Amino acid sequence: MAQYSVNNYTVENLLGFIKAGDIAIPEIQRPFVWDGSKVRDLLDSLYQGYPIGYIIVWQNPDVKLKDGTVSTGKRVLIDGQQRIMSLSAAIVGQEVTGEDYKKHRIIIAFNPQTEKFEVSNNALEKSPAWITDVADVFSPSFRRLSFLREYGSLNNLDDAQVDEIDAVITRLLSIQNNSLGVIVLDQNLDIDKVTDIFIRINSKGVVLSQADFVMSKISANEEYGGNITRKCIDYFCHLFQRPEDLGIIRDNDTQFSATPEYKALAWVAKETEDIYQTSYTDVLRVAFTSTFGRGRLADLVALLSGRNFTTREYQGEIAEESFKKLHDGVMDVINKTNFQRYIMILKPLGVVNGSLIRSQNVLNFGCILYLVLRRRGIEDSIIGKLVRRWVIITILTGRYSGSPESEFDYDVKRFMSEENPADFVDRTEAGELSDAFWDSVLPMRLNTSVASSPYFNIFLMAQCKAHDRGFLSDQIRVEDMLDQRGDIHHLFPKAYLIRNHIDSRGQYNQIANYVLLQSEINTKIKDAAPKTYMAGIWDAVREGKPGISGIVDEKDLRRNLEEACIPEGFSDMTFEDYDRFLDARRILMVKKIRAYYESLK
Repeated sequence: MAQYSVNNYTVENLLGFIKAGDIAIPEIQRPFVWDGSKVRDLLDSLYQGYPIGYIIVWQNPDVKLKDGTVSTGKRVLIDGQQRIMSLSAAIVGQEVTGEDYKKHRIIIAFNPQTEKFEVSNNALEKSPAWITDVADVFSPSFRRLSFLREYGSLNNLDDAQVDEIDAVITRLLSIQNNSLGVIVLDQNLDIDKVTDIFIRINSKGVVLSQADFVMSKISANEEYGGNITRKCIDYFCHLFQRPEDLGIIRDNDTQFSATPEYKALAWVAKETEDIYQTSYTDVLRVAFTSTFGRGRLADLVALLSGRNFTTREYQGEIAEESFKKLHDGVMDVINKTNFQRYIMILKPLGVVNGSLIRSQNVLNFGCILYLVLRRRGIEDSIIGKLVRRWVIITILTGRYSGSPESEFDYDVKRFMSEENPADFVDRTEAGELSDAFWDSVLPMRLNTSVASSPYFNIFLMAQCKAHDRGFLSDQIRVEDMLDQRGDIHHLFPKAYLIRNHIDSRGQYNQIANYVLLQSEINTKIKDAAPKTYMAGIWDAVREGKPGISGIVDEKDLRRNLEEACIPEGFSDMTFEDYDRFLDARRILMVKKIRAYYESLK
């Protein structure tokens, strides 16, 4: 069976197909990101007769309607939008929507005498040698003879030269007759095959995710409001990054800004919390999985096409229902109350900023779980405990590392079907966080030099939850230091270890040697051995003086060392004790993490 077909269409016909809706360009599939020089080069390539590559469309399946008739599926553009929009802008004179969501023209000028294209500017507009907007030439109102007379007069051309200009204009207009290859992917292909084919035939090596294909499909659908759902997702995520663009979106998309969907997402422009910032893939995955109870985005593509998984037919009512469910799921994700309640569930974990949970998959499933349990009518206090426990379990076990879809699929089905969702959490904990995990597995995982390790981050979260102070800090807490992007320093100073031949990065950068420490204290410690700098600190404390740490009470200093999981005997250690120190501190860090997890129940 052929997996795709290849056709050649003239530029004029292709633009006509798109204008007629036979090929759908997904609305805001991507903002137009090409600058004027790329549009200029594209026109020049067409003028020179050079190939400009293929565009790729995916044939939507034909859908059986309730009355028994069949609706022919549109073809959705999934690659080539920038080229198509460039041609529409330069030849047809259409405005494009840029990354700032403002509409603007890209005007390309042409010099018939030199046969050169340039991005139009004030200087070219003043020069009689240039056609300042080639779209004028392609316009149905273009009067060729009048143009030639005026151009020849302004540039003092004789009749022979005007004839040459006439030939150039003919060549310019012939751009519309140039062929562009269109690859149509078969409607019966599953999304994995589509992805593979796309990668193989895309000369730029651009990789589109399954989420990209889903977003193309929903944004090209106006019948069931997919284009509105797409805008909800896109604008919500955009405003997280650029809240100042709310007014631009409102002013430039007046039709959408009058919808209840716009009012439901506008709040995010004032959100300052950075614990959970979403991309369109995140919103799509959370909305789909929490609403449909499935983890594989390939299933969403099929459902939006109207796939009946039992009969293998494509039915209009299934497509309609799927678009509605996805819309409702997206609205639940971007709902201000839901979003902020989820953030408030995370904060008691000691998550003071987004850098502490680096796995977006963990955060996504945490949000999925919150929405699923809320729809089930579970009590809020129980939801909070279950979500917090699940987030930490999945971080500690790496449950969603790599491709999460199969795990998402399995887990969401369990949480939807279990009579008591807590039972599934308990069973997972018993299987994954046994004594062997705490005694052997986690200490081994702490044997790493990666400062961004999720296990070190959980240790910091445990310190935040306990409101521990920074190492040797009198008042400043770990949570405050993290909130201000505090510095991580070495308990055994790096320069000290290197000087004593412990000089590989993997040795001196062990996370068991890391601690949050005020920079001014670290400066005073310099490159001294723990035995040296701790002796000075203890002497000052015994004299009731603040010294370099600010701590003046002996019991308070011991409490501070305990909070940082500093092992006994540290104050007498030198480089010869370094390995023993690392082993001892890892054990203490694990104990703290375990107590932290147990406190979540």
